[in-house]
Amino acid sequence: MLTVQQKSIISATVPLLETGGEALTTHFYEMLLAEHPEVRPMFNQANQANGEQPRALANGVLMYARNIDRLEALGDLAAQIVNKHVALQVLPEHYPIVGGCLLRAIREVLGAEIATDEVIAAWAAAYGQLADLLIGTETQIYDSKATAPGGWRGGRAFKVERKEVESGEITSFYLAPADGLPVLDFEPGQYVGLRLNVDGQDLRRNYSLSAAPNGKTYRISVKREQGGVASNHLHDAVHPGSPVELFPPSGGFTLNANARPLVLISGGVGITPTLAMLEAALSTSRLVHFIHCARTRSVHAFRDTIDALARKHPQLERFYCYDELPDATLGAVQEDDAPHAVGRLDVHKLAQWLPPGTRDVDAYFLGPKPFMQQVKRALHTLGVPDPQIRYEFFGPASALE
Repeated sequence: MLTVQQKSIISATVPLLETGGEALTTHFYEMLLAEHPEVRPMFNQANQANGEQPRALANGVLMYARNIDRLEALGDLAAQIVNKHVALQVLPEHYPIVGGCLLRAIREVLGAEIATDEVIAAWAAAYGQLADLLIGTETQIYDSKATAPGGWRGGRAFKVERKEVESGEITSFYLAPADGLPVLDFEPGQYVGLRLNVDGQDLRRNYSLSAAPNGKTYRISVKREQGGVASNHLHDAVHPGSPVELFPPSGGFTLNANARPLVLISGGVGITPTLAMLEAALSTSRLVHFIHCARTRSVHAFRDTIDALARKHPQLERFYCYDELPDATLGAVQEDDAPHAVGRLDVHKLAQWLPPGTRDVDAYFLGPKPFMQQVKRALHTLGVPDPQIRYEFFGPASALE
């Protein structure tokens, strides 16, 4: 347990983290991945290259240091970390590896004059406290998933049952367990961990479950990312009959069941978890407004599916916004391909597409980071209550401010 003096030392390092935290965490990741190849599969190298992973860790370390006396103030951060860890199968033996590299990074970046033995000892105790908290929670989740109907522990062999092209960029994969037994139920909005072997390289990725649970199969819908090792492998080399390994579903971005109108807002591949949410909501009488933004019709996945649901369920209103229309030389836009608006989703469009007469709605949104920043600002401007605004990143958790 941290002493009062150690907590004071941790708090005193906050200004240093505010100015140099990203440099510290960048050095930490370089050291960790170079010296411990066994943990590389748990990290998306693209997030290392663009700086997202170091920034996310720096933000998390800073929040932990600021709230060392009141960990409850961390809010959803700890739950987000736990869910990511569970989906990627982070285990207790990984924590000492990470802790050792973090303490070395603190010493090497801050220097021995600042990172004294006393400071290192305080951070070692703080890391141990956090590790114990996360390990305890993760162990409980692993146990509960292993003992639940259709559940399992660690990796489970699946095979691709079906593969369907949904747009110019997104393809769906229907995954069935190799043993033919039932699969673990999940909450709409959750994701599944996928383990791949690409040219001898072990990769782990999280993909949202894009169809409602049925107890037999899972569906993920994957966007081909430029330079994305895992996504390009799935699109090009994984076919019906191909084996894959799955970790149990996880995630805290889930649909709250109540009678309030539901607003689902997505950009690009952010549509995937909202599909399972939509199916669940339409099984009730709940009013749903489904808003999706895409660059063009050619990359708008699941439009036919949503249109068919709208014809079947009167409580569903859908609105589409495209960045641009096809070039006029390519011919007129067909009515079935036309969006409801052209340009970026802004506060004025959103005001028209929210349920009329009320801002007491549950709003869920996902998409590229700039899109999510704009949506969050617009929802606040329009008066949607903050506790009823929910979002999640596909990549490292980071602030939208």
